[in-house]
Amino acid sequence: MECAYTLGIEEEYLLVDIETGSLTDVPDALMHDCVAALGDQVSPEFLACQIEVGTGVCANLDEARRDLGNLRRAIARCAGEYGLAPLAVSCHPFADWQSRKHTEKDRYNDLARDLGGVARRMLICGTHVHVGLPDDDLRIDIMRQFTYFLPHLLALSTSSPFWGGQDTGLNSYRLSVFDNLPRTGLPPDFISYSEYRRSVDMLIQAGLIEDTTKIWWDIRPSARFPTLEARICDVMPVMEHTLTIAALVQSITRMLVELRRRNQRWRIYDRFLIAENRWRAQRYGPREGLLDIGKGALVPVPELVAELIELLQADAMVLGCLNELRGAQDILASGTSAERQRAVFAQVQAEGASRDEALRAVVHSLRREFLQGL
Repeated sequence: MECAYTLGIEEEYLLVDIETGSLTDVPDALMHDCVAALGDQVSPEFLACQIEVGTGVCANLDEARRDLGNLRRAIARCAGEYGLAPLAVSCHPFADWQSRKHTEKDRYNDLARDLGGVARRMLICGTHVHVGLPDDDLRIDIMRQFTYFLPHLLALSTSSPFWGGQDTGLNSYRLSVFDNLPRTGLPPDFISYSEYRRSVDMLIQAGLIEDTTKIWWDIRPSARFPTLEARICDVMPVMEHTLTIAALVQSITRMLVELRRRNQRWRIYDRFLIAENRWRAQRYGPREGLLDIGKGALVPVPELVAELIELLQADAMVLGCLNELRGAQDILASGTSAERQRAVFAQVQAEGASRDEALRAVVHSLRREFLQGL
């Protein structure tokens, strides 16, 4: 059971007008330019105002940083030639979802038909982190244990407090939208790959879905690659924060595999309790605490993050991502994107701006953060 723990990162972006910050559809010429620059690492997404990028198979986080940085720079450069800019944010602060149209593509036309009004609200973007695991049953076993940590990742990544020009009170409103789709949320507690296949194959054989790409759990065995794919996170404006999440996903995966090598494992906790933590992360981000299920007590997220970094330190050192792992402390110190967006909105309003002006200021701050540190 040799594991290289290779990495792949996928991000979804929204496209906005540089001057107004308003959402805009991706011009065909722009998509052509992006494909010319990046090949199959870029593609349209469900809505016509979205672009998706994906790194190659990366041996380590340094390689992922170079690849993702190149993707972000290229998208920003191509978009800039059309007076547009990408945002790495899960919800646009003031866009009207009802006015958006989906991309004309067979897969997306099918989705729009199958999901009805639910699909039309899908003005959301996410981050997916793949970690290479070579064995089918290993992926299912690690997925069962990894589920415990999903709320921690969500709390650190939250970037969607606004929806339709209103503060929702949530830090990840994206998840509220996404959870309206079928086959989302925490994965079922399968005990083997064959059990997983029996369930999903029933849907395929009944003609309900064509393949497992339409299984959208918070974590899943990838439909296309021999990887475990963590999908719970909001997309993050600052790339270094994305890399911290990737370091956490990679290190947690290695820690769990190493436990298995020693004939040990992380305890499988009740999905009801994990779902409560998922809700708390969605609602409060990292500020109101999560349930430490082992202790049976609510614990501040900074304390849980410090414990997690200590737990994963040896694995991160082997993987070469210790600095990025420790970046979780930087996220807590600087605030998540959701917190920074609210701070910008409050500050601009305090300076006398209208609500609309303050929301546009939030968009412009997100546009600047897209290239931060690159």
